[in-house]
Amino acid sequence: MILLAKRIIPCLDVDKGRVVKGIHFKDIRDAGDPVELAKHYSNDCADELVFLDITASEEHRATMVEVVKSVARAIDIPFTVGGGIRSMDDARAILLAGADKVSVNTAAVKNPSLITELKDVFGKQCVVVAIDAKRSIRDGDGEREMESKRKRERGEIFYEVYIYGGKRPTGMDAVEWARRVESLGAGELLLTSIDKDGTKDGYDLELTAQVCKAVNIPVIASGGAGGPEHMLALFRETGADAALAASIFHYGEYTVRDVKRYLKDNGVEVRIC
Repeated sequence: MILLAKRIIPCLDVDKGRVVKGIHFKDIRDAGDPVELAKHYSNDCADELVFLDITASEEHRATMVEVVKSVARAIDIPFTVGGGIRSMDDARAILLAGADKVSVNTAAVKNPSLITELKDVFGKQCVVVAIDAKRSIRDGDGEREMESKRKRERGEIFYEVYIYGGKRPTGMDAVEWARRVESLGAGELLLTSIDKDGTKDGYDLELTAQVCKAVNIPVIASGGAGGPEHMLALFRETGADAALAASIFHYGEYTVRDVKRYLKDNGVEVRIC
């Protein structure tokens, strides 16, 4: 059996033309110029790049097409763009600007048929559905930690889908939504744990494992990477096809090559440049 190489994917969260990074989708700080960072990651053996215009949906505007064009010209690896893509015309503009795939989140929740439309016109391989999820209690009564523990034991805690850059809860179960978007034609999922985002204490392995078991399309796991050991745990304990990270790469703690050497040394199949 041929083992497919696991992918390591840096993420550019872009706001007002700059790459930024936060914790739990908040406390945003500057991380650099998107074109320069993209060029660096392309040269550093990244398998793909994800570009997310993180305020486009909330601000009800289109993705920054000119920035996307500049990034596309600077790299020679697959490139996924999301944020503010609400229609076929939006997606077409992003693909014509140089992206290989488009990622939809808020628009897919509000209009699920968009997923199928994108698949029918551009092909399944171009359609990524992003799912931002957070642990929630079904009755939402905000009980104490001990009560929450009891609820978890009774199975009343679930992963809730959030939209508008992680700011608005939907009441939807992330695992059920993952199954549905696959049936609608998504070719890949970008799964982000809001609880883990920016914490650097590891991916949400429970969330990722549940979603991976529920679908038969590739899953990119995001949120919580603090080092190569977290990516190793992700690949050993879940069916994730790719690990996405931002902070550890943007601020020079690790390079993509560092991560890949560590994974290779620990038995994970990765592409080595």
